[in-house]
Amino acid sequence: MEIKKVLVVGAGQMGGGIAQVAAQAGLDVILNDIKQEFLDKGLGVIKGNLERNVSKGKMTAEQKDAILGRIKSSVNLEDAKDVDLVIEAAVENMQIKAQIFQTLDKIVPEHCILATNTSSLPITEIAAFTKNPEKFIGMHFMNPVPVMKLVEIIRGLATSDEVYKVIEDMSIKLEKIPVEVNDFPGFISNRVLMPMLNEAIYTVYEGVATPEAVDNVMKLGMNHPMGPIQLADFIGLDTCLAIMEVLYAGFGDSKYRPCPLLRKYVKAGWLGKKVGKGFYEYK
Repeated sequence: MEIKKVLVVGAGQMGGGIAQVAAQAGLDVILNDIKQEFLDKGLGVIKGNLERNVSKGKMTAEQKDAILGRIKSSVNLEDAKDVDLVIEAAVENMQIKAQIFQTLDKIVPEHCILATNTSSLPITEIAAFTKNPEKFIGMHFMNPVPVMKLVEIIRGLATSDEVYKVIEDMSIKLEKIPVEVNDFPGFISNRVLMPMLNEAIYTVYEGVATPEAVDNVMKLGMNHPMGPIQLADFIGLDTCLAIMEVLYAGFGDSKYRPCPLLRKYVKAGWLGKKVGKGFYEYK
């Protein structure tokens, strides 16, 4: 089976990036969200990314226009009726994802593969909301999608070998490097990364050091390109908290307990770069 047409659910940071790389690979893309204003914002980001590539000589203006021409916007999941693949990149919430896939399950053609970009939720559990769990898979892209090469491909309990191979081949077509991962909370990336970010926030909470000091230690001492506090701000503190909650619930181990300061910032609405304020302020 060859993937030719894709519907991406969610026009935010991740969904917009996935739509961009799919269109760059020559696929026809439908970018879906619940409001046109969200789509307009997502398409604006994609256009800005492509225009920067033109200005840097990485592509021509004609190539940019062709890529944008392959992306259509949609506010109705009924537009999934003739796609080969759906990639869901909605908010990290099991109830919302279940609702999306229960709706899609009644719309998509029989051959369609359903994929989720979840960063931590169980693939097998989400697949159970569909009538063909063997055609369900995890496809976890890294942020920012147009730049980062990794895609974690996560099999659910029922995912078929054929579906895995189709998604692996498609990931390579998107110029990504696929890595096969089993269905455990947080997979590999966030099981390793999030406890580090959480521990960095604990050092601020306990008064060990300022966010700037923590970030400088990890950048200058460990050669990290970005400090863990700033990285948490860029990911979104609400997303970090949601993933830590999944890890804590999934493993029942106190080492995954979310830092109280992380909870406090999320309750205050200080979610990081996307709202202009987290541990740092963003103009």
